[in-house]
Amino acid sequence: MNWLAVAAAILVALVLTWKMLPNLRGPSESDVLADEVIASHVRSLQPNHLMDVQSTDQHTVKPWFNGKLDFSPAVKDPAADGFPLVGGRLDYVDHRNVAALVYKRNLHLINVYEWPDESADEKAPRSRSIQGYNMLFWEQNGMYFCAVSDLNAGELRQFTQLLQQ
Repeated sequence: MNWLAVAAAILVALVLTWKMLPNLRGPSESDVLADEVIASHVRSLQPNHLMDVQSTDQHTVKPWFNGKLDFSPAVKDPAADGFPLVGGRLDYVDHRNVAALVYKRNLHLINVYEWPDESADEKAPRSRSIQGYNMLFWEQNGMYFCAVSDLNAGELRQFTQLLQQ
């Protein structure tokens, strides 16, 4: 009878361990990155934090980053499709300086973070939603991109498709 109690105790311990194991690993790398980007986006919405260079001209915004980053960001202006470029700023995400490009859609602001991608793999956009903000991550042409906004998911996807062209 003792062996039955020991077996039951071992079984309970195994089940509890199996249930708790995912919580012990902590957040994944993509969860940490998503949290960093959301925090940066929210900070940018505070007064006087949105832009270092304010311009709707991509030929003003792109050169502004020269000498401030170790890469040249892709700056597109899909204003004709209802997503005008309004400026950019330096930011810090994933332990490095990144370009943060600022776009608008009606009254919604969209931050697009960009930095070199070491893996150089092309990956289709992946979406997340955190704290009421929608995010799309993708890799293209050796660069990593993340767009974040309170814009609805469909319009944010439409916007990122324009940037990927």
